[in-house]
Amino acid sequence: MVFKKRSKYGEFIDKYVGYGGQEKVREVSKLTPNTVTKACNDQEYKPTKSTMKLLIDAARFLTKMNINKDDFWM
Repeated sequence: MVFKKRSKYGEFIDKYVGYGGQEKVREVSKLTPNTVTKACNDQEYKPTKSTMKLLIDAARFLTKMNINKDDFWM
């Protein structure tokens, strides 16, 4: 079985949110499906500050963990 490459953010969502995590991030963040897919799959993608905040806030809400942008993007 071949799995697609995931970004650090995507791996985090897979591990701590589980099945359907990407869809849950879309629902919570209100971002477009393309933006969330890019954040979860593209290792070179660096979101804008406003998008990054929405992604981090969604991950915090879904996992109840204290994370920050430096965990995923430099």
